Amino acid sequence: MEEKSQDVLTPGPDESAIGTSRFTSPETGIEKNLAEVLADVMCLERVSIDSHFFDDLGANSLVMAHFCARVRKRADLPSASMKDIYRHPTIRSLATGLANATPVEPSVPAPSEAVTPVGTARYVLCGTLQFLLFLGYLFLAGLVANRGYAWVSAGSGVIDIYLRSFVFGGVGFVGLCTFPIAAKWLLIGRWTSRSFPVWGLTYLRFWTVKVLIHANPMIFFVGNPLYVLYLRALGARIGKGVTILSHNIPVCTDLLTVGAGTVIRKDSFFLCYRAHAGRIQTGRVTLGRDVFIGEKTVLDIDTSMGDGAQLGHTSALYSGQAVPDGQSWHGSPAQLTQHDYLRIGPAACGTLRRAGFGLITVLQLFFLYVPLSVGGAYMLVTLVPAPHNRLGTVELTSLDLYIDALLLSLLLFFGFVVVGLTVMFAVPRLLNMVVKPNKIYPLYGFHYSAHRAIGRMTNIKFFTWLLGDSSYIVHYLRGIGYDLSQVEQTGSNFGTEVQHETPFLCSVGNGTMVADGLSIINADYSSTSFRVSRASIGSHNFLGNNIAYPSGARTGENCLLATKVMVPLEGEVREGVGLLGSPCFEIPRSVERDSRFDHLRAGDELHRNLAAKNHYNIRSMVFFLLVRWLHFFVLTMLGLANAELYDSYGHVLIAAFLVLSLGFTALYFVLVERGIAAFRVLQPQVCSIYDPYFWWHERLWKVPDTYLDIFNGTPFKNVIWRMLGVRIGSRVFDDGCYVTERTLTTIGNDCTLNAGSKIQCHSQEDGTFKSDRSTLGAGCTIGVGAHVHYGVTMGTGAMLAPDSFLMKGEEVPQHGRWGGNPATEMRDAPDQPQAPKRTG
Repeated sequence: MEEKSQDVLTPGPDESAIGTSRFTSPETGIEKNLAEVLADVMCLERVSIDSHFFDDLGANSLVMAHFCARVRKRADLPSASMKDIYRHPTIRSLATGLANATPVEPSVPAPSEAVTPVGTARYVLCGTLQFLLFLGYLFLAGLVANRGYAWVSAGSGVIDIYLRSFVFGGVGFVGLCTFPIAAKWLLIGRWTSRSFPVWGLTYLRFWTVKVLIHANPMIFFVGNPLYVLYLRALGARIGKGVTILSHNIPVCTDLLTVGAGTVIRKDSFFLCYRAHAGRIQTGRVTLGRDVFIGEKTVLDIDTSMGDGAQLGHTSALYSGQAVPDGQSWHGSPAQLTQHDYLRIGPAACGTLRRAGFGLITVLQLFFLYVPLSVGGAYMLVTLVPAPHNRLGTVELTSLDLYIDALLLSLLLFFGFVVVGLTVMFAVPRLLNMVVKPNKIYPLYGFHYSAHRAIGRMTNIKFFTWLLGDSSYIVHYLRGIGYDLSQVEQTGSNFGTEVQHETPFLCSVGNGTMVADGLSIINADYSSTSFRVSRASIGSHNFLGNNIAYPSGARTGENCLLATKVMVPLEGEVREGVGLLGSPCFEIPRSVERDSRFDHLRAGDELHRNLAAKNHYNIRSMVFFLLVRWLHFFVLTMLGLANAELYDSYGHVLIAAFLVLSLGFTALYFVLVERGIAAFRVLQPQVCSIYDPYFWWHERLWKVPDTYLDIFNGTPFKNVIWRMLGVRIGSRVFDDGCYVTERTLTTIGNDCTLNAGSKIQCHSQEDGTFKSDRSTLGAGCTIGVGAHVHYGVTMGTGAMLAPDSFLMKGEEVPQHGRWGGNPATEMRDAPDQPQAPKRTG
C-alpha cells in the first residue's frame, strides 16, 4: 500500500498561533496521552491541553482525522471520532468528554459478514451469460424493429405513414412495457426475503429482471399515476393516492408496501435489496398511510414507517429501524425530531382527477410522441435529400458516406445546442407565468404539468456539464431564471451537477461557491397538492458535494455546508459557522491552515487569475464540444452504414449496430480520459483553484461517463474501471458506484459496491483544492448512497453502512463496521437484517 501524502495535505502547524498561546501542562493520564499523540501527529514538541485544535493550533479536519485514527489504535485510550473533536476542541475538554462517555465493548464482526470468494470460473461464466442475454435482447429488438420498419415504409403519403407509425409504435411501446413485467413473473415469481451470492445463477435471474425493469420506458412516467400502476403490476402493494417522484426504481417489488396518501420525494432509494459482503440480500420496505419521505433518503431493507410518519431529507433508515405512527425522524441513521416536514396543506385531488391525468398522458403518448418517434426517423431518411438519394448506391468505402455523416451529425448536434438553448431560455418563462409562488395547487392538473415541464426542460444535464466549473455557468443559470444578481465571479461558482424544482425561485448570494451535486428543493408536495417557494442561499457560503438545499433553510451568511450535510429547517439562523453531518452540528467555518490561497481571490490577483481561468475554460468547452460531436459523428456514420447494408442483413445488423455503438462509446471515452492525463497516474495535490493544475483536473471531470451505468452489476464494469486507471482487484461487485479520481483509487478483491455510492478522492474547500488516495481493502462493502472521501483507508472486510459519509483521512480497521454521517464505529450493527434465508 502506498503511503498517504500527509506531508502534502497536512503542512506544518501555524507557528505564530502556537507561539502566542499559553502552555498548560496535562493534569491526568488521559490528557497526557492525548497530548502526546496530537503533538506527534502535528510534529510539535508539546501541546497545551487548553489550546483550541483549530483556532490556536491551526489544525484542520484532515489533521484531526489522523489524530483520531492514532487514538483508536492505542489500547490505553478510549476511541475518538471527528464528532468528538468538534464537540470538544481542546485536549482538556476531549479527555473529559471521552472519560464521561458510556463505556462500550468494541464491535465484533458477525460471521456472516465474511466474504466467501467466488471462483474466477463462475465469475467469468456469469459475465458470459450476461453478455449473451444482452445480445439476445438486442437481437429480439432488432427483429421487431426490422419488421416494423418494413411495414411503416410500405405506407404511401404522410397520413398512411402516421397511421402505421401509430399502430406499430403503440404495439411496440406496450410490448416494451409488458415484457419486463412478464419476465419478472416468469423468472422470479414473487420476491421473498432471502440472501444469495453474486455471480451465481440465482443472481443472473435477479440481474436480468433488474436490467429489464430499468430499461422499461415506464421510468419516464415517474410522478404520474401510471407509474404507480406499473409498480403494482410488478407486485408492489401500493394504496390509493400515492405520489412517487424518485427515479430510483425498486427492484424486489413484492417486498414493497406503500400505504394510501404516501409521498416519496426524488432521489430516494427504496430498492428492497442491497449487496452485502458478496451477497444480494432482499428485504421488506413497509410504509403506512400518509407517510412522507424526503429528498436524498435511503430506506434499507427490513425498515418500516407507521401511519403519518415522516423521514426528513438527507436521512436514512438502517435495517431493523421502525418509525412509529405519527413521528418525524431525520438523520443518518434516523432519530426522532419534532420538525414537521410536511409543510403544505391538501387540495382537491381525487381518483377521477388522477385517472383523467393518466388518460390524457396515454393519449398524448400514442397519438403524438410515439408516431413522431417512429415515423420521424423514417421521414428523416426519406426527406433529407443527400442520404436518401444515395442509400443503396454508396459503398462503405465511398467518401460520400462520410460526407453525409459529417453534414448530418453537424446539423443534428449543433442544431440541438442552439435550439435547445433557445427553447430553454424562452418556453419555461412562459410556463412560469401560470405557476405562482406560495400558492397551493392540486396535483395532476394544468399547473402541475406546467411545473413538471419547467423542471424537465431546465434540468437538462448537457448544458450544466458543458458550462459547469467555469464563469459561464453563472450566465447560463441566470438565463434560465436563477437570481444571481449579487453573485461575485470566482470561475468556480457552480459545478457540473446543479438541479432544482424550478429555476425561477432560486437565489444565491454574493461570493457563494458550490462544489457539485447541489439539489435545490423549492417545491413542497403532499399526496394531493404542491407549492413552489423561494430557496435562498446566503452570501459568502461554501457548499460541498451532494447537498439538498430546501426552501426555508435556517442558514444565513458566511456558512460552510459540508458534503452530504442535512441543511437545517429549524432553530436559529446559522451564520459564520460550518455545518457537518445528518443531523447537522456546528464546526469551524474555516481554519488558518485552509486559507493559504486567499490572497489569490482578491484585488488585482483575482482579476488576473480569473481572466486566465476563463480563457482556459473556453478552450476546455470547445474541446469537449468537439469530443462529443466526434462521438456523435461516428455513431451517425455507423447508422448510415447500417442503412446501406440493411437490405442484406436486416435485424442482425440492427443488433450489431447497438453492440458496436456501446463498445465504441466505452472505448472512445476511456481513450479521451486517459489521453487528457497523458496515460499518467494522478498525484495527491493541494493547490488554489487558480492553479493551472486545477483547471486541467477539471477537464477530467468533464469526460462523459454515463455509459458506465449500463455495465452495473457485470464483470465488464470492472474491466472499464481498470482501463480508466482504477487499481481494482478481482471479482469486485459494482452495482452502481461512482469513482471521481480513478487513478487515485484502490479497490481490493471481492469488494461490494452498492448503487448510488461514491468514492471521491478530492475536495474543494472555498478557494483550495485537495486530493489524495483512497484505498478499500479486500472484501469491503460500501452501502447504498454512501460517500467515501479522500485520504481514506478501509481495512480488509470493513463495512460502511448505507447513506454514510466517511470523512477525509479516516482509517477503518479490518472487519470494522462504520456508519452514520459522519461515519463512526457502529457497535450495535443496526444495519444487519434479521435472519435472512440463505439460499444458493
